[in-house]
Amino acid sequence: MTSRTATEPPPRALGWLLLMPAVIGMLITLVLPTVQTIAFSFERGGLTGPSTFVGLDNYGTVLDAEGPFWPALGFTLSITLMPLLVALVVAPLLALALDRAGTWPRRAGRVALSLALVTFSPTAVAASWLRGLDPRTGGLTAVARELSRPDTAPGAFRLIFAAAMFGVVCALAVMAFLPALRGGTVTRSMLAVGALVALAAVAAGLQTFTMSLTLTQGGPLDSTQTLALLQHTFAFKTIRLGLGASVATVLGVLLGVLGVAAAVIAAASGLRITLTPRRPLTPASAAAGQGLGLGKIPSTVPPSAYAPAPRPGDTPAAAGPAPGTGPGSAPSAGYAPGGGPGNVPSFGYAPGAGQGGASAPAGHAAGGGFFTPGGGASAPGGGFPGGPSAPRDGFPGGPSAPGGGPFPYGAEASGPGAGERRASPAAVAVGVAALVVVTAVTLWLTWPWVAALFEPGEERGLPPGLRTHLNTWVPALVGAVVSVGVAYLAALGIGGLRPLGRGSEWLLLPFAPWLFVGDGPLSIANWNTLRGLGLIDTFVALIPPLLVSVPALLVLTLLCKGLAAANERDFLSGVLLPSLPMAGILVLAVTFVNAQDLLWPLLAVQDPALATAPAVQAMALSQFAGGPAPAGLATPLVVVVLMLAAAVAAQLLYLDRLAVTTGRETRSRGSAPAA
Repeated sequence: MTSRTATEPPPRALGWLLLMPAVIGMLITLVLPTVQTIAFSFERGGLTGPSTFVGLDNYGTVLDAEGPFWPALGFTLSITLMPLLVALVVAPLLALALDRAGTWPRRAGRVALSLALVTFSPTAVAASWLRGLDPRTGGLTAVARELSRPDTAPGAFRLIFAAAMFGVVCALAVMAFLPALRGGTVTRSMLAVGALVALAAVAAGLQTFTMSLTLTQGGPLDSTQTLALLQHTFAFKTIRLGLGASVATVLGVLLGVLGVAAAVIAAASGLRITLTPRRPLTPASAAAGQGLGLGKIPSTVPPSAYAPAPRPGDTPAAAGPAPGTGPGSAPSAGYAPGGGPGNVPSFGYAPGAGQGGASAPAGHAAGGGFFTPGGGASAPGGGFPGGPSAPRDGFPGGPSAPGGGPFPYGAEASGPGAGERRASPAAVAVGVAALVVVTAVTLWLTWPWVAALFEPGEERGLPPGLRTHLNTWVPALVGAVVSVGVAYLAALGIGGLRPLGRGSEWLLLPFAPWLFVGDGPLSIANWNTLRGLGLIDTFVALIPPLLVSVPALLVLTLLCKGLAAANERDFLSGVLLPSLPMAGILVLAVTFVNAQDLLWPLLAVQDPALATAPAVQAMALSQFAGGPAPAGLATPLVVVVLMLAAAVAAQLLYLDRLAVTTGRETRSRGSAPAA
């Protein structure tokens, strides 16, 4: 007899209710600005005066073979190539080396790579490289002198951009690939994550604005013009709103296709994120690992110590052969009887073909096997995870899953080496060497910025530091809390409560066209709205105009989906609480990204007293040709220390426990273990 030990999950109707704030936010801050941008693309004028309808004339001008669009598109794609190679070649190789090296090298890698993330600022990088314009400087920064000539500027820009992006791109990609590996090699999870990383890298490259504006302003002779800068130039410098909106629309279509492709990959592959537990390894779990050939039991511990404790009513195995065993059976000593001649101790498995009985170990379904609470004869692989009938990657932590350990739900320890293969000395050496090489290359490529931090810079006429930092970080934090908070509610509804059952993640498709869309494609419509509300040059205007973060929605939905699939408890303790730290991590990440943005603060305020740190740096660069710009203004030491401490804690205590899997879910919503 079985009984439900978990509380009933919340009704699926609650999932629709939690989704509503994100739907409203999408309509207001994504759909409406998109429609307005498309409408502007059919008009001429309108930025400061009346507008006239011109149909497709703007698109004809923009997409003309002799126009600036195609050279800008070609240059934009060319600067994306090197970061893409780093994300798809260097990062997965480093992730594989760290994964095979074991716990401490992997965690050391996470910590070291986190430093590249919390110190990255595009305007600060541009300010540091432009110091190379001084003929007295040498070394790597001397490349900046090539930016002054049309024939050499594109190549120099590509080198500077690749050097600046190496560390941050490698770090982000490694953080994505490590959960997909989890002790495995090339799996469907790895391929799915690689596809998403590639799409994200291309989308980010297509929206390159800050580096192009601060390094060269698109010159000389438009040789370093990017699509985002071309849109900004048309709309806000030459006051041709329709042409700018046309570029924004074309760029938005490209980004929308990439976003939809990413959402389809995530939904069709059954991608989900699981959280490996932190409870210590039990003797019974170790014995189960030995039974699968995945570990050795210390010889000093008697085998009987690994047997699960019998439940009341179990047949005492020590009293004699278990019922159903044939001649030659070994004493079962507390193991579940399997039936059939020649049985041997099963270490907590029920080897029979779905035959269980009252003597099945406590907490395990009769005949269901050690890993499948509530399972039975129909459990995948006859009760063994990763067995013949188990879908590949379908059981997080199973032998065929990227989890790489035999302890999927509740038996894996969080300590070094627990639930993982023992790393060989050669693997450790390779992992450490790979980390040292990548760290050294990153430090060398970022040396212009590091050196600039220790050089004095003139700050005459610049806003005072404290006010600048408040302008930078307070609106960024407010925007992050709102956008990630709304996304988290929707993720709980879609991934946790599963209002459409197994296909609930397809509810991400309406949001998918804006998955990779940043400020640029919607900046014209958002600026026009801000002007209509009379909020230009106000502190409120610095808050990013976004009510829902679609990237956060995707990540949190996949996490809630994985937690719900593995949930044996109530919704609060099984889904909500385990996913809450990820929401906090994403709030910090989005805050940092918002604070380093340059485009929106340039549009929203013109008052120097309201300038953010990136805007102050850009203003200094335009006035003094790169000499006195304060390189460390956008990454103050206090913020870096706090962000690094938070990043290290997040990496070691939470992110290192994540595992990415693919395939069909093996547990249905609301299922509970048998008792």
